[in-house]
Amino acid sequence: MRVYLIAATTALVAAPAWAADTIPTPTPEPVPVYHSEMRGTTHVADGDWSGAYVKGQVGYAWPAIRGATYAVGGGTNIFATHSVDNTWFAGVGAGYQINRYLRTELMFDYLFDSDFTGSTYGSCGVAADCVSTDLSSWNAYSLIASVYVDLDFWGHGSAWGHFVPYVGGGIGGSYVNWDDLQNTSCEVGDPTNCDPTVTHEGGGSWRFAWEVGAGGSYYFRCDFAGEAGYKYRRIEGGNFFGNALGAGPGWDSGFSAHMVNVGLRYYPGRDCEPPYEPPVVPPVYK
Repeated sequence: MRVYLIAATTALVAAPAWAADTIPTPTPEPVPVYHSEMRGTTHVADGDWSGAYVKGQVGYAWPAIRGATYAVGGGTNIFATHSVDNTWFAGVGAGYQINRYLRTELMFDYLFDSDFTGSTYGSCGVAADCVSTDLSSWNAYSLIASVYVDLDFWGHGSAWGHFVPYVGGGIGGSYVNWDDLQNTSCEVGDPTNCDPTVTHEGGGSWRFAWEVGAGGSYYFRCDFAGEAGYKYRRIEGGNFFGNALGAGPGWDSGFSAHMVNVGLRYYPGRDCEPPYEPPVVPPVYK
């Protein structure tokens, strides 16, 4: 009888220890990757503004005027020479990241003053064979709607994960504003024998514009990206200058421009911090 009591007592004492030893310790669940940690959110639900962004940019342009014509003596004449200076531009706009690979954008930019120098040949008041020197300047406001394809082929954790190349293009309009044209005609054989300078009032008009470009974005974080790019822009022709002393009006044939820019994009609807996950505390058994 004493043997049975000792055995039963031993089993009761050992049972809690054995039970505690056999309960597995729970392992922490992996923390899910918060979608806004990934640049270029891939899942944009209806009504989700995490893809909306604002943008600012500055750049430098190498424009070229494609020609110029003016009315004179019942007909027309062309500018024998024509050139414009390089200039700066700046712009602001907004866009929307539709998915990881596609975004749309509306940009307004201003091309700063660019000097124009040209010349024409013909008769003038002091001689039958004259050459003119024509001086003016122009600037342009442009509103362009674009679509870009982000070539986002790398994973976020890779060495290239923060860099995303892009290609795209857009269409819109440009308002080209010309300053007054100063025209001075001199005898070809005697450059000191000149007519008085004639001023033609500068013209201004809206024109169709389009552009194509490529570049790259670098995501510093999910809601903040820098970009650098190149674009080619074409602006159609329009009013150049008005009539003065029987010459004019004039029309330019439009502009083409090679442009490089740097800019910043900010996504105000994105939260780059993952949601709070309370730490998993393993149970303590006594």
